[in-house]
Amino acid sequence: MLVARRKERLRALADELGGATVVAEDLVEPGAAERIRDAIEREHGELHLLVNNAGSAWRGTFSDTGWANVERHMRLNFEAVVRLTEALLPVLRRTAASGADGRRVSLVNVASTAGRVSRPVSGAYSASKFALAGWTDALHGEEKPHGVHVGLVLPGFIKTEGFPAAEIPRWMVSKPEVVADAIFEAGPGGKPERYVPRPYWLAAAARILAPALVRRAAAGGAFTTKTGASRKS
Repeated sequence: MLVARRKERLRALADELGGATVVAEDLVEPGAAERIRDAIEREHGELHLLVNNAGSAWRGTFSDTGWANVERHMRLNFEAVVRLTEALLPVLRRTAASGADGRRVSLVNVASTAGRVSRPVSGAYSASKFALAGWTDALHGEEKPHGVHVGLVLPGFIKTEGFPAAEIPRWMVSKPEVVADAIFEAGPGGKPERYVPRPYWLAAAARILAPALVRRAAAGGAFTTKTGASRKS
């Protein structure tokens, strides 16, 4: 089942896959989560894997963009994920309780390495991803007794539509296909979390072990381009 904003792209992907249910929704719109749930119930009746991947980034300093920028990040990157999960969790639990044909029932939240390490002009984005990562850790423990595995994927720089990959050293940028593999590992594969690329976990570890060093590095050599937006769906 494919969910995003642009129906024509979803249909093209469904054709490429050999068929899939297509639901065109903007997750921040009222009732979107419930409409998606109704489509799943109507078309499939069960759900083995939920991938929460929608998100966006609007770069800018807090002094320039204020609370409004924090709010719009939280609304899409965190609140929309929580609301969709709330709507679909009963379906995931019911599928797990039925035996799920021997398959692991799972939920994967796609956060970001920025959900562990924050950089200048990306504070609002990091705040939303920090929230998502923290909530995911708690949800994992809550849903394990119900047979639903909850995993987390933390990508770094990924070459996707709208992302200014030309501004980043090539060796630091990974591909969507690698993220897809990580999602599979953190979902059906049962892994708790995956960084993409894998070595990015070192930055998260350094944030705990040497916070002053990481802050200096982020302030001096961070990805601090002019204010801009990038939204994935």
